[in-house]
Amino acid sequence: MAPPKTYRCEAIILGYSPLGEADLLVTMYAREQGKIRAVGKGARRSTSKLVGHLEPLTVVRMSMVNGRSMDIISQAEVVESFAALKEDLTAISKGLYLSELVDGFGSEDIANPPLFQLMIQTLRAVQADSASDMPLRAFEFHLLQVSGLMPELYHCVECRQELEPNAHRFSPNVGGTLCLECNPDDAHLRPLSLRALKVLRLFDRSSIAEACKLSIDDGLADELKSLLSTTVGYWLGKEIRSNSFLERLHKESLPEVYI
Repeated sequence: MAPPKTYRCEAIILGYSPLGEADLLVTMYAREQGKIRAVGKGARRSTSKLVGHLEPLTVVRMSMVNGRSMDIISQAEVVESFAALKEDLTAISKGLYLSELVDGFGSEDIANPPLFQLMIQTLRAVQADSASDMPLRAFEFHLLQVSGLMPELYHCVECRQELEPNAHRFSPNVGGTLCLECNPDDAHLRPLSLRALKVLRLFDRSSIAEACKLSIDDGLADELKSLLSTTVGYWLGKEIRSNSFLERLHKESLPEVYI
């Protein structure tokens, strides 16, 4: 019988759950392999060589063994721990939000290196400035882009006419922006201000780091958050669980108003 095949990969740990008495079932996203679910044998034992290497939001270089039903982690080496991020409740909550989206949009055994790199770049941006929500908005936009779901921002998705500088409408389910004259029967329409359209176009030609330098007011921030989270949620096809905790953190951070 041929020995089990082994391979190496670099991956970001998305999460894990207990398996049996001492193992972990680990979900990760690898640069060259896509989403992987693998077993960390004995990883819950304090004496395991894997202890501390499989924490969520850790970039790890691993040696893997192909198993019959699931691959097995044989060795792990931390590449980037994001230690400062994990010491900040807001930052780690945002990181887990990113993990949930990568888990939902990533496909098993289908590589998408731009998605892997997007996750790393955004975690670095969150770690650098946990108070800013701009890394999340830029991530949501580029997540659609690298997943082949980029919304149309330059022409009406119905009549294909170039969009004039104006307020328009946006529909996730028909693929992007609509001019004021077009009203497809099945479109889930929402208003799109000219300012929001300009920011989305800026995201289209900017890296995560460049997008995070943008300063916007609360009204525009709320519009972008609603639009992008709605679009991501539509394509994900289920509720984003970590979003509710982020909302609670946001409400608790608001100053109290005394009457």
